Amino acid sequence: MTRGARLAEWVVLYALSIVVALAISSVIVEATGGDWWPVLEALVDGSIKAPGRWGETLGVAAPLLLVALGTVISAKAGLINIGQEGQLLMGAAFAVYFSFRIGGPGPLNVVLLLLFGALGGAVWASAAGLLRYWRGVPEVLSTLLLVFVALQAVGYGLKWQWLLLADEASRGNRNLVSEQLAKTNRIPRPDIFGNEFPITVYVALALALAVAYVLARTVWGFRLRMLGHNPRAAQRSGVSSTVYGATALAIGGAFAGLAGAAMFAGGGFSFGNYRLVPGFSDNIGWTGLLVALMARERALPAVVAAFVFAMLRTGAGFVNSTGVESRITDVVQGLLVLALLVPPAVVFLRDRRRARAAATERV
Repeated sequence: MTRGARLAEWVVLYALSIVVALAISSVIVEATGGDWWPVLEALVDGSIKAPGRWGETLGVAAPLLLVALGTVISAKAGLINIGQEGQLLMGAAFAVYFSFRIGGPGPLNVVLLLLFGALGGAVWASAAGLLRYWRGVPEVLSTLLLVFVALQAVGYGLKWQWLLLADEASRGNRNLVSEQLAKTNRIPRPDIFGNEFPITVYVALALALAVAYVLARTVWGFRLRMLGHNPRAAQRSGVSSTVYGATALAIGGAFAGLAGAAMFAGGGFSFGNYRLVPGFSDNIGWTGLLVALMARERALPAVVAAFVFAMLRTGAGFVNSTGVESRITDVVQGLLVLALLVPPAVVFLRDRRRARAAATERV
């Protein structure tokens, strides 16, 4: 099969899978008492067309993309990191704790806040790396369990003023909240055509380009991909699985932590209104993992996937106006992820069947 024919086959398979996923979604909408066309219109209005909505969608897409980029780096090393939710939360907690204690001029404090957020996520992911390479604990298990430890740790921190809790005068009628970030220390939010979004959108796009370049064009990226494809061959070529694997996990956690810090300092009303509160992560970590899966663990396709998932999140509120439960968008997310996992499975089974047939003929 020629390269062009194989590319056409992939395009057809992906197109069919997405069409089937959308068709199933429309059937589910109809079955729940709604009409799929008004639901689609409401989704588009709530995420793009209504005044100020595409700026809100970009603001949500940025942390999703950052989490997905970290997931891509871990996956290239052959590691399954599913603890992004906890790493994001710890990054936000580090950002809150250190930004208020260090202080400093606004721009400097923003930079420090983001750096400490990345550090918090890296530290939390490194705990899983330590367990993986020191005690042989699978990272898929340790990263998941560390999510629940992070939830409890941040919840504990929000009970004490010497950790994360705001003083009584700043809390108002709420009990478990951090101090609100001062206006001078927040990430700038430019207004373009009536749409306001944080400049972390540009940072996330730049990092996507950087990650794509590093993984595809550098020696470090080549060694990381080698480790993911064949650990034994990589080891014989001088690639340390411990060093590269632990580094990949730490960098993946740093991206998630950076997303948490960016949400705190630039998320506005979408993410706690510049405060750390219970439920702050809002499932961005889990959804960012789905973004990476939808992009097939590639950096540049993750940009598009992050925007699609952000559309589903920001448009969900408008779906309620049609009389359909907004949670229907979660079903659509799941179906889209499944749709994009089907073509590789189909091609793999087809190629394996052909290889077996060719081997039988030679015998």
